[in-house]
Amino acid sequence: MTRARMPRFHRATRAATLVRRATGWVFPSGGTSPAGGVSRAACFVLALAAAAALAPPASRAQPAETPAGSGKTSPDGATAGFALELGSYLAGHHAFRQRDFVAAARYMSDALKVPPPEPGLLRRALIAKLASGQADPARTIARRLLAIEKDAPLASLSLAVGDFKAARFDSARAKLSAIRPRGPDPFYGPLLSAWAEVGSGRHDAAIDTLRNSGGNRNTEAFRSLHTALILDLADRPEEARRHYLAAAEEMRQPSARFVQAIGSFFRRNGDAAEAERHFRAFLADRDRSSLIEGELAELLAGKSPERVVADGIEGAAEVFFNAASLSMRARSTELALIYGQLALDLRPDFPSARVLVGRIFESAGYDESAIRAYARVDRASPLSWSARLRRAGALSRLGRDDEAIRALRRMAAERPERTDALATLGDLFRNEKRFSESVEAYDAAIQRLEKVEPRHWRLLFSRGIALERSKDWPRAEKDLLAALELSPDEPYLLNYLGYSWVDQGIKLDDARRMIERAVELEPQSGAIVDSLGWALYRMGDYEGAVEKLERAAELEPLDPTVNDHLGDAYWQVGRRKEAAFQWRRALNLDPEPDLVAIIEGKIARGLSAPKAGGNAR
Repeated sequence: MTRARMPRFHRATRAATLVRRATGWVFPSGGTSPAGGVSRAACFVLALAAAAALAPPASRAQPAETPAGSGKTSPDGATAGFALELGSYLAGHHAFRQRDFVAAARYMSDALKVPPPEPGLLRRALIAKLASGQADPARTIARRLLAIEKDAPLASLSLAVGDFKAARFDSARAKLSAIRPRGPDPFYGPLLSAWAEVGSGRHDAAIDTLRNSGGNRNTEAFRSLHTALILDLADRPEEARRHYLAAAEEMRQPSARFVQAIGSFFRRNGDAAEAERHFRAFLADRDRSSLIEGELAELLAGKSPERVVADGIEGAAEVFFNAASLSMRARSTELALIYGQLALDLRPDFPSARVLVGRIFESAGYDESAIRAYARVDRASPLSWSARLRRAGALSRLGRDDEAIRALRRMAAERPERTDALATLGDLFRNEKRFSESVEAYDAAIQRLEKVEPRHWRLLFSRGIALERSKDWPRAEKDLLAALELSPDEPYLLNYLGYSWVDQGIKLDDARRMIERAVELEPQSGAIVDSLGWALYRMGDYEGAVEKLERAAELEPLDPTVNDHLGDAYWQVGRRKEAAFQWRRALNLDPEPDLVAIIEGKIARGLSAPKAGGNAR
């Protein structure tokens, strides 16, 4: 078969094979993909590779039988067009699988230029556009998809949002009612329909919509919240109060946004003391919250608050913000981004949603996108401070440490009463193993505290870690004990102090009890179970150590320390071949540089007999 006549199926198969061999990625579904994010350059290479694999030779680009200037597309011209379409599709699909929705949206837009697109491509392009914040182009794709598939929930939802923006509330409600629920809990539908009723001025109908909607315990609090917000707008304060308090009871851990809303209600209705109670209760369990601190400062200054939701459009934005928060907790990155971006589409001046979208990008490993999201938070908003702190962290993860350090030092000088910029600076230095500089930053932060309170345990814990890594154990132990006194049931604090004692061969009984408590609190933590196994090892209970360390290896199979410890335990119970296997495995898992020679020595010579209570290493 000549190349010019090769069927499209074979060309597609060949291109997919090239991509699969190069990346380990299986087309179009299944298989594996490279760990971590996909760079734009990688996507571009995929597109070029596919196009190059399919394009005809240069000598065949203009066949003699096709007259120049005839305006007709040659077979090879069609091949080239298909090659570009497939290349863009492959690159876009690869970016999509890696959750790089910005790149996916760009490449899939190119793929859509060659008609007719198939529904699967339209669906992925729609998701990519929405997740990357391109709502208007997404609605164009949504219309194309609905022309092919009448039942396309996300397409209908994006068009309903467009109706909200244009104040076509009845049209929005009609589109929402046409969406067939998927799954056990159609979260957004009734809430959005209620806010469409509010947009049309029908508050009673909105309340009825929420009253008659279904739901479960996870979403009941949001139904109570949105009922309260609508009653608040309808100037029915007594009913609103009941629903705000019901929502507060139903939320296990109220968000800062909810506390802002309930505080605004009480302040506007003459009960500043109740608002202050909610603000202070929220702050009692946290190091800082710039949003609630700002609300509390305004209350104490006697400033009048604004409503958190002023109309039906802002109410719909609040629904998407809540849905994005829930989806992020459920680790559904696609949905979280889509909902968060739709909230911003409806309400661009929504700092809480802007910060949330940045956090979702961070959780997915796309720090450049997170930085852009944080940069768009209004500097007049109390949340600007949190956004700037998070931006510094993202800069550091991208290797732009100098830029992050300058930003944090400016912030520390700008707000001398705050500790968080210095604490974040200490974290940055500690993550980069610049431990002495880390200690200096934590020292400066702790010096700013007027009084050490229970919520400051994390700061003492962090400095204790930096001191321990700086080989200043007396100060480190003092900080860790002080942190434990402030928060006695923090599993990772219990584990760190207990493991530090175990590793030094001191206070082994106390260390074992401490780590056993940590395991009770976090039984699925491989690191903590490893600590217990290592405590048993250091106390000479090798059989018990094997049992715990095997469990730790199940929980953390790729941790070099866990595998190294398991190898030691195997050696002591006579399982020498398995010990050597675990040490070799540990060596292949990128252990700390100072452990490499130790592990290599054990592989070569094994372990000497340990002294009682001593270290076999």
